Amino acid sequence: MAMWSLWALLLWEVLFIPVAGAQVLSKVGDSVLLVAERPPAFQVREAIWRSLWPSEELLAMFFQGSLETLYHSRFLGRAWLHSNLSLELGPLEPGDSGNFSVLMVDTGGRAQTQTLQLKVYDIVPRPVVHVFIAVAGDALPLTTCQVFLSCWAPNISDVTYSWRQEGTMDLGMEAHSLFTDGQVLSVSLGPGEKDVAYSCIVSNPVSWDLATVTPWESCHREAAPGKASYKDVLLVVVPVSLLLTLAGLFSAWHWGRCSGKKKDLCADRVAPETENPLVDLP
Repeated sequence: MAMWSLWALLLWEVLFIPVAGAQVLSKVGDSVLLVAERPPAFQVREAIWRSLWPSEELLAMFFQGSLETLYHSRFLGRAWLHSNLSLELGPLEPGDSGNFSVLMVDTGGRAQTQTLQLKVYDIVPRPVVHVFIAVAGDALPLTTCQVFLSCWAPNISDVTYSWRQEGTMDLGMEAHSLFTDGQVLSVSLGPGEKDVAYSCIVSNPVSWDLATVTPWESCHREAAPGKASYKDVLLVVVPVSLLLTLAGLFSAWHWGRCSGKKKDLCADRVAPETENPLVDLP
């Protein structure tokens, strides 16, 4: 009879209980404890832990004083039911986010249902920052370096990008200098900012990482104003070198035909053009 009442309550939960609940945050590789909260003087007789979304599965049960977690769910071997009826899951995987519920019945037949929303985040990797130098023109002084800093965190989504100028407490980044949801930062540097460093911070609710660059170093490596850059030099040197190489190969191929056994053949081709036939004078 007790078992029948427990399954009846479980059916009532499936039909009427909302899936909204407290949110629990964790990250891939960690373990998380879903705490079963019960009011004072609530003596639990039976309890059932279930996954509600993305798939509906039975995870653990407390019945007649015994704990059971060997159910064929995606958490098989990764779920532990503690004596206080809290459920531990881990190590967590990227697809473990979802909604969970625990149904508890006390010795008086009263039922209480608690729902929890688990959100599992990836660990933020070290971001990569690329420095791009704007082409100097009449609009910028020769001593100014306009740079674009592009930040990217590989193999992750659902993250936030922000920037910090090292040595200052405030981020100091104006909204108009940020592009692509904060992934790209535009800054203008002068000679007095040679040692200024910028950090790109990538974060989610459970982890973060950063990468720091000194943009002026890239400005220094660029060609000086008024001088040809390496790109301009390549545009001239490469075609000329290619033309000279082709001319040399053609010359070697031509003279190779006139050497060795083909020497007489080349001589025969020249002879008709150089011979002067004798003509009898009157």
